[in-house]
Amino acid sequence: MISRSQGRSATAAIAYRVAERIEDRRTGLVFDYAARSGVDHTEILAPDHAPDWVRDRSELWNRVEESETRKNSQVAREVRVALPDELTHAQRVALVRDYAQAQFVDRGMVADIALHAPGREGDERNHHAHILLTTREVDADGFTTKNRDWNKVEVLEGWREAWARDSNAALERAGIADRVDHRTLVAQRDEALELASAARERGDKGAELVQTVRAIELDRPPLPQLSPGAWQMKERGIEVGRARAWHEAKARAAEVMEVARELAGHVRDWLDRAADRVLDRLGSGQAELALAGGRGQEPDIATRMREAWEAHQGRDEVQEVATPEPERETPQAFAARLREAAAGIDRDTLAGRAAALREGREAEERQAEMDAAREREVELERQREIEKERDSIADRDRDRGHSL
Repeated sequence: MISRSQGRSATAAIAYRVAERIEDRRTGLVFDYAARSGVDHTEILAPDHAPDWVRDRSELWNRVEESETRKNSQVAREVRVALPDELTHAQRVALVRDYAQAQFVDRGMVADIALHAPGREGDERNHHAHILLTTREVDADGFTTKNRDWNKVEVLEGWREAWARDSNAALERAGIADRVDHRTLVAQRDEALELASAARERGDKGAELVQTVRAIELDRPPLPQLSPGAWQMKERGIEVGRARAWHEAKARAAEVMEVARELAGHVRDWLDRAADRVLDRLGSGQAELALAGGRGQEPDIATRMREAWEAHQGRDEVQEVATPEPERETPQAFAARLREAAAGIDRDTLAGRAAALREGREAEERQAEMDAAREREVELERQREIEKERDSIADRDRDRGHSL
């Protein structure tokens, strides 16, 4: 939420996000970010019945500010979305536009969207979009009442799910196999562990290996959300608890992803090797039988391939005596090795880890409260500087008037 109680305004927020110069009629302040780079696309979307002036960015957000009279008013809502780097610029624009239209504009909001390119420093894949939304509904005469339904948790969860669905549809249309998931890392990891357990029970070693590696990849903390004040202090090199937690979580995620990539490579190599060796050694009739049924029969295919593997183990040993080859790891041994690597996320240890995480969270919450207090002081000081500058401008204007 963009709120006056935080010393923020809708005019300042949108000027920065779209890299334009906007004067706030209510305060007289000018926010000029026209020299800012990295903004790939901007666009205003509004309901068909909205007045024409909503498509004038300065007029739109000045009227938003003027429609609020309280000193702690929430003047706008911002939704930030990560855009798939694999899509083209045009595909990313279409994804954001269609999503904003369906989820926000069709509900009665005005949406001002800005697509940002990755920064010069940081992850070069970091394409993202800022969607600034009005908190009041708009009709032919202008803004009306605030719709409190938009603040409900289930609405936010629906927006998150819709973004995942729309992103995945865009990836599928572009022929890209990767998918995104709006659920928490914990929920996704629990699902992977359950699938690995089910695969182990039915004897599907290949699926067990894949899901075990997926669980390892998901065993990382999410990046904590940083407030604008904390982010600015981080960028200036001022260390606060939340910024330290952000850096630690990012380093942990990178470490886990590297381990998961290595394990995934081992799994792919093993599965490819197993499939090639089994199918090479099966007769033509058995090979057709093993491959019959398509993807819907994968558990049975895996079982038949393992049986064929075991049936030909004796012949393999004879061949390897004549032509020595590096010893090949059996599927059972490889699965056991990966399970051992993933022991830190086995369900038997989750209770202890949960207790440790709770203690850590409580300590982080205490630190967060202290950091929040410090951030409020920074924001209040910034607001006082703005007020002082405004008073100084007013004094100079009066002095000029007296001199005339």
